[in-house]
Amino acid sequence: MPESAISVKNLTKKFNHSFTAVNDISFDVPKGSVFAFLGPNGAGKTTTIKMLTTLLHPTSGVLRINGMDPVKHPHDVRQSFGIVFQDPSLDDELTAYENMFFHAGLYGVPRSESPQKIEDLMKFVELWDRKDSMVKTFSGGMKRRLEIARGLLHTPAILFLDEPTTGLDPQTRNYIWSYIKKLNEERGLTVFFTTHYMEEAERSAQRVAIIDHGKIVMDDTPTNIIANSGAANLEEAFIKLTGHEIREQEAGSIDQLRQMRQMWRGGKK
Repeated sequence: MPESAISVKNLTKKFNHSFTAVNDISFDVPKGSVFAFLGPNGAGKTTTIKMLTTLLHPTSGVLRINGMDPVKHPHDVRQSFGIVFQDPSLDDELTAYENMFFHAGLYGVPRSESPQKIEDLMKFVELWDRKDSMVKTFSGGMKRRLEIARGLLHTPAILFLDEPTTGLDPQTRNYIWSYIKKLNEERGLTVFFTTHYMEEAERSAQRVAIIDHGKIVMDDTPTNIIANSGAANLEEAFIKLTGHEIREQEAGSIDQLRQMRQMWRGGKK
């Protein structure tokens, strides 16, 4: 068995001792793999990601991120991953370079190393020529590329992507995924992502876990999920497994970056 970058065993999260948002789930993400975590709105995705990224403590169960316990060692765990949130999180009133430089300081990247790392990453996402441009002048796709570069500044082993291509046109979505795949292939970066675009998961993920009503309903390769569901594609399989009703959005995703920044600035462990 490949070594796990993320290991989740019997994870449960209850709120107010009554509502169970995540109900006894288990899954593993091998190091260097691309893993999709899918589910309808309100299924428990955001709650799970918050526990994986130290923003919530589980009610019960065992979590390991790069072999570390997010509850006991939150600072070390935060150093080991990068994250790109669904909601825009750049400062539009700063330049692209200033956004990167501020983030480097937040994550403790040595000042002697920051300039070269920033240049390398901005060249990687093809934004170096726009380093002095205000972010408010960037397109949605350019902002996403900058957020990905920013999330890699401290050389994490895992990159969490929460619906990274929402609202982007198909050409830009394909462009973003070309960078993500390149990172995975060239650097061995483990990628954990959520998306509502099923074709992205079918095309890019080596393994998919589908959560609904707080439970994992299937965890397998895209090919096996499609075959076992008797579906023509992953979107059809997803609907068969989770139903057709429209769900309300799970609460709590919009403030994730603010929480993370407060933790870093306040030195919370």
